[in-house]
Amino acid sequence: MIFFDTHTHLYDSRLMADEEQIARALAAGVQYMYMPNCNSETIDGMMTMAEKWPQNCLPGMGLHPCYVKDDYKTELDLVASWLQKRTFSAVGEIGLDYYWDLSWKAQQIEAFQAQIDLALQYDIPIVIHSRESTQDCLQIVKDRNNSRLRGIFHCYSGSVAQAQDIVRCGFHLGIGGVVTYKKSGLDEIVSEIPLQHLVLETDAPYLAPVPHRGRRNESAYIPVIADTIAAIKGIAVATVADVTTANALSIFGL
Repeated sequence: MIFFDTHTHLYDSRLMADEEQIARALAAGVQYMYMPNCNSETIDGMMTMAEKWPQNCLPGMGLHPCYVKDDYKTELDLVASWLQKRTFSAVGEIGLDYYWDLSWKAQQIEAFQAQIDLALQYDIPIVIHSRESTQDCLQIVKDRNNSRLRGIFHCYSGSVAQAQDIVRCGFHLGIGGVVTYKKSGLDEIVSEIPLQHLVLETDAPYLAPVPHRGRRNESAYIPVIADTIAAIKGIAVATVADVTTANALSIFGL
């Protein structure tokens, strides 16, 4: 079975120092790993991983909403300059985060809209962070949507109705380790939404699935997430692997 981890921060200091993590991921069948960028400080580490494993570690370019601060316009200019000089798999991780700090809400919205426009300009997908902001993210996607806009609502945490609306827009839902947590509510999402609209992710080093919860997450745990989805849907793990990997390959144009 071949798996695709559509969201892993391989450049995080807790992961980058452990190069065996890549070997473990490959041994588990995780052949592709998308790396979302956060801000200017994460670019060097991300590009190092992409250069060492160009067939497996796929870099993105974007400004994470939690890093939208007083220098956000400079950060956005850097995102634009990187997209101009080389190919990236996606614009991300971008979006809105209403959990930590609402004082930069207007600037987050501006940055999100600007980066969607960049994705459309370069015809690449977007990877959306939508913590406590699913409806606003969805509305912005709808406002800017056209036949070429595509991507993933990463670490999906909205309602079934919102999920159905998202897939009608041609987007996919990123399902990670939270699906293994009791009372997460993701079992209902996974049950209701067809597999053709789901992709797998870890968000490593965060949100490790059971039985690793509370410890460092890594891409090698993708099969644990696939097992849980298979059990919820009553299908074979191989089917989950095949369909979600095909979904991700299509999204990222591979």
